[in-house]
Amino acid sequence: MARLGITEAFEIYGATLRNPQWSVSSWTPSGELVVSLWDHHCRRGPPGTIEFSGNLARWSGPGNTEFRANVRKAHSERSRVRLVVVKTNDTSWIDAGEDASKVKKEFFVREELIGQVTALSAEAYVFEFRKAPAKLP
Repeated sequence: MARLGITEAFEIYGATLRNPQWSVSSWTPSGELVVSLWDHHCRRGPPGTIEFSGNLARWSGPGNTEFRANVRKAHSERSRVRLVVVKTNDTSWIDAGEDASKVKKEFFVREELIGQVTALSAEAYVFEFRKAPAKLP
């Protein structure tokens, strides 16, 4: 299977990144928020769920500004959230708030998961994801 770039991963959901150099979130035409979240920020949530949490102050720039606005909107409107997982071996670089464009990373689409923003403060967020209900044949 070919490796996905961030643009291709978002396109699987029908979302277009505003700027592939710094965008990490985007809306689908149907009103779902698509986010790319670091794999090492994943933890077990309540039964049947996984959570991704992070600190908005960890990084800065236009991607952060866009992400904050999108997460606020998704939280206030209780929007469905779709997931692109980002994996890297350079987790300490990421957690130090360094430029993520300088590390090798892989993107994985998790179409089977549907989420929402379950907590949001001025600087922290939590997304909770669970398996989507099975589609009828």
